Amino acid sequence: MPHDLNVVLVEPEIPNNTGSIGRLCLATGSRLHLIKPLGFEITDTQLKRAGLDYWQYLDVTVHENWEALISALPPGAPLIFFSKKAEKTIFEHRFEKGSYLFFGKETTGLGESLRITHADRTFRIPQYDDRVRSLNLANAVSIVVYEAIRQLGP
Repeated sequence: MPHDLNVVLVEPEIPNNTGSIGRLCLATGSRLHLIKPLGFEITDTQLKRAGLDYWQYLDVTVHENWEALISALPPGAPLIFFSKKAEKTIFEHRFEKGSYLFFGKETTGLGESLRITHADRTFRIPQYDDRVRSLNLANAVSIVVYEAIRQLGP
């Protein structure tokens, strides 16, 4: 995988978002990591519909919980977190090959403890209209993954 990016969804709730993110991961050569509990079954027809017929080709790992993911990480892996509540924007971050890109669940985002613990590595996507509460999770992941690829080169 040319950029060796890892997309991590922490307790995703909406199968259509996860399916779309799965398709994005396949298209960009990224790995997808899902941390339980999930708000759906992997066999859910909505998930497969959103991922079309690509899901079987996706490099996806389902982790039982946060601790299981952490124990599976390679030593020194760059961990980057994304939250609308972060102070710094994604344009202030220099992405590295092999990064793990963490996104919170659709209804609540990343938990406060993660945001506080990793404040120096937590970034937001800028929004220019305060009437928008947040971006759709699949859109946010797409923006971040392609910004990382833009920085890392083709």
